[in-house]
Amino acid sequence: MGRKGYVYILASQKNGTLYTGVTSDLPGRLLQHQAGTGSKFAARYGAVRLVWFDEYDLVVDAIAREKAIKKWPRAWKVKLIEERNPDWRDIAWHLI
Repeated sequence: MGRKGYVYILASQKNGTLYTGVTSDLPGRLLQHQAGTGSKFAARYGAVRLVWFDEYDLVVDAIAREKAIKKWPRAWKVKLIEERNPDWRDIAWHLI
């Protein structure tokens, strides 16, 4: 059996810069982002607020979903976030 995977979206603030990523260890990856070592892009633009994520049984499925989301227009990503998290709250608190 393979590892679980997670696709996630970080934001700098509500309607701010978005970063889409994938990992097999979401809590660990979030700690890296908060320390400024997760992604140069996320660190540069202050995108450390977890505003959306999905869990997949296989990391390969998460990778495929991340690739698809990265190609989406910004408006689609905003809609995805706001369907679950209309206030763009940081939802990482219960994962770390």
